[in-house]
Amino acid sequence: MASRAGTAASSATARIVLLALAAGQFLMALDSSVMNVSIATVAEDVGTTVTGIQGAITAYTLVMAMFMILGGKVGALIGRKRAFMIGCVIYGCGSLTTALAPNLAVLLLGWAFLEGIGAALILPAIVALVASNFAAERRPAAYGLVAAAGAVAIAVGPLIGGVATTYFSWRWVFAGEVVVVLGILVLAARIVDVPVSERPRIDLVGAVLSALGLGIFVYGVLRSDEWGWFRPKPDAPSWLGVSLVVWLMLAGLLLIWLFLHWEARMVERRREPLVDPAMLRNRQLTGGLTMFFFQYLVQMGVFFVVPLYLSVALGLSALKTGARILPLSVTLLAAAILIPRLFPDVSPRRVVRLGTLALLAGAVILMAALDADAGAEVVTIPLLLIGLGMGALASQLGSVTVSAVPEAQSSEVGGVQNAVTNLGASIGTALAGSIMIAALSTSFLTSVDQNPAVPAEVKNQAAVELQSGVPFLSDAQLKSALADAGTSTKVTQAALDANADARIDGLRAALAILAFSALLAMFFTSRIPTTQPRSTEP
Repeated sequence: MASRAGTAASSATARIVLLALAAGQFLMALDSSVMNVSIATVAEDVGTTVTGIQGAITAYTLVMAMFMILGGKVGALIGRKRAFMIGCVIYGCGSLTTALAPNLAVLLLGWAFLEGIGAALILPAIVALVASNFAAERRPAAYGLVAAAGAVAIAVGPLIGGVATTYFSWRWVFAGEVVVVLGILVLAARIVDVPVSERPRIDLVGAVLSALGLGIFVYGVLRSDEWGWFRPKPDAPSWLGVSLVVWLMLAGLLLIWLFLHWEARMVERRREPLVDPAMLRNRQLTGGLTMFFFQYLVQMGVFFVVPLYLSVALGLSALKTGARILPLSVTLLAAAILIPRLFPDVSPRRVVRLGTLALLAGAVILMAALDADAGAEVVTIPLLLIGLGMGALASQLGSVTVSAVPEAQSSEVGGVQNAVTNLGASIGTALAGSIMIAALSTSFLTSVDQNPAVPAEVKNQAAVELQSGVPFLSDAQLKSALADAGTSTKVTQAALDANADARIDGLRAALAILAFSALLAMFFTSRIPTTQPRSTEP
């Protein structure tokens, strides 16, 4: 197997294989960000509401999270290359269905279900196929480029969606995905796979427990913005006076615990588990998974906060917002590609620590630079640092997790790894959003309460209405709403000033929690090895 990997990686075939896998990772990540700038347009086109489209985006994340571990096991049973190609076909069918969707039901079938199932097969297979096509010393660079492709997709997704929606149609994005999938299938013919040995059937009980546990937990996190993390918002569901989010997360964790307990029993009975719990006692593997979790938490939090600042606070268009985020992609790609190439023997732990420090520094600098009078240029240096940190982590973590276990378990590692990154991404977005809204609401109320130009009845009304959370409004949106309400010029100006300051306070609070998360991640870097994995082939 190692010699086959060496043969593949020593020729031009390696570049084709890497292009196919990176393109697959790019597509999977693109769907999470490409339509965020076009939600209203998509909703109008398919005859539904903005909430309906947001639900489709949420459902895509849920389906991926629920079936990621199972997808990894399927790859181990039928072959990673076969799982990758079947996943691409399912994903392509989902993209075509979405592009032609006449209503929300068809959109959900294509975008949320088919694409989600396809992604659950593709993503774990990518992790395993890098391991089977590249010798150990070349994997950091390969994993780095694949991971960078996913992060770049998230960064440029709004730009692609903005261009397509502005000049063509949002449907062309999904039609384009079909073309890319066809290209990937052609390139995938060069991929080297490991022969599949005879194995028992899939553990169905474990599959159900893992899918329900991950799905319920992620669903709870995704609903936190609307329902509240602990204290329920007005009209939000609750039980015993506590937000349903808490109960969903606890139920998810309980099911995950039951899943791990069941898997341990399967091993004791010498049956094939979905995931061997012994893997999770591996210090190097859990260290890599933990760092993946924090990387995606901070990464998705940043991709949530920065576009809001540029598009809402500064009023930039989707195209200009996407252009301002591009510096992050430059340093991300540079770090992911150049670190393994220029420093092949560098300590993975040192790179991961420096990358985490770059994430921390970028978040802190951006937090300090944000101001009501600041322009779009303030995000450039912080985004360059954050991109550098993401690229540094991407260049090491994939190789760290896969090299921690025998290569035969690379598919299972891929499933667990992608489940963890899904959790990190979901929590990062939800945490940044809820902290931002809470800080914004508090700041707005304090500013209005201290302004003598605002009548007492207006202050009381604002306090009541903001109990359910204040939306992140631009000045134009707030001015229009106040005009419809018939407020006076003085009250309007006071509200606009309070809103401008509150937006910055909310964004700073979100960045503060992201910076704290990056700092917390530093305590787990000791589990990352200090030496690069080496191939055992003669």
